[in-house]
Amino acid sequence: MFRNLRTQLLFSGIAALVLLLLSIWAITRFYITFAVCILTFICIYILFLIFWFRHFVSEPIDRLTDFANEIASGSYGRKLEGRSENELGRLTNAINDMSEKVAVAEKSRTDFISQVSHELRTPLTAITGWSETIAFDPAVQGDSLRGINIISKEAERLTGMVTELLEFTRIQDGRFNLRIQMVDVEEELEDALFTYGKLMKQAGVDVNYSAPDDDLPMIPADPERLKQVFLNILDNAMTHGGEGKIIDVTLRRDSGYVRVDFRDYGNGIPEAELPHVKEKFYKGSSKNRGTGIGLAVCDEIVMRHKGRLEVCNADGGGCLVSVWLPMSTR
Repeated sequence: MFRNLRTQLLFSGIAALVLLLLSIWAITRFYITFAVCILTFICIYILFLIFWFRHFVSEPIDRLTDFANEIASGSYGRKLEGRSENELGRLTNAINDMSEKVAVAEKSRTDFISQVSHELRTPLTAITGWSETIAFDPAVQGDSLRGINIISKEAERLTGMVTELLEFTRIQDGRFNLRIQMVDVEEELEDALFTYGKLMKQAGVDVNYSAPDDDLPMIPADPERLKQVFLNILDNAMTHGGEGKIIDVTLRRDSGYVRVDFRDYGNGIPEAELPHVKEKFYKGSSKNRGTGIGLAVCDEIVMRHKGRLEVCNADGGGCLVSVWLPMSTR
């Protein structure tokens, strides 16, 4: 009837007021039967308005709220069907337009990151290879050797960042797959600790590893992806909590899950930043270099395993990262 809710509500209010005044006039004239009929009609009219408001206002607002939350969580490009031409219909069209434009911008960003990462990979590989070759030359000594080692170290750091960016683009494009097989989590974790152990010793960080009290069952998982998660969390613990010089790693069985805890003794994470640490490109107040997507990739890998990754501040200081992996995906 009307193309905006404001007019509909205005006319509904005027109609209700007219009926109320008419019933008052009938009562003052002692037209009791007529007044009762009008009051009965007013009650029915109010009930009609309640159902109308629920169907045409409240429910569409709930749908828009859920749709907006989906977009905020990353479901870009989706559209909600507009069912009216009033203010809610125009708001729906505006949100659909926003969702489409955000999807285009996100796709452009992902393509750009992917192209730049691929372009960087080849020269970084060459830099790393040549720097390692030059470092073995006996003629290179003193500050020259030190400079070559710095170049090699920085090239390796950049290579790690490029790898993280490529993993991120695979997740965004839906090309992120798991090769599931039966895996011994204890073996994969110990391999990761051995792989990273030398680097942590060079940084003066000690690792206290607590093995499970009993034998853990093998679980369905991708061993390479699990090792990637463990290495990334260890790297974060050393980078952000290394000032504590100790990292505790605990593996155990917990309520149908295999649980791995990584606890450092650094300064922890500000409470206001905790809800955001697993978001893509979020770095918070940290001054350490990096892409800010390492934990986001880890969280995606763990979720693909039907598990969960939790980050919190530990009692007594430091940060605690827990990886929960189900013993069965059923």
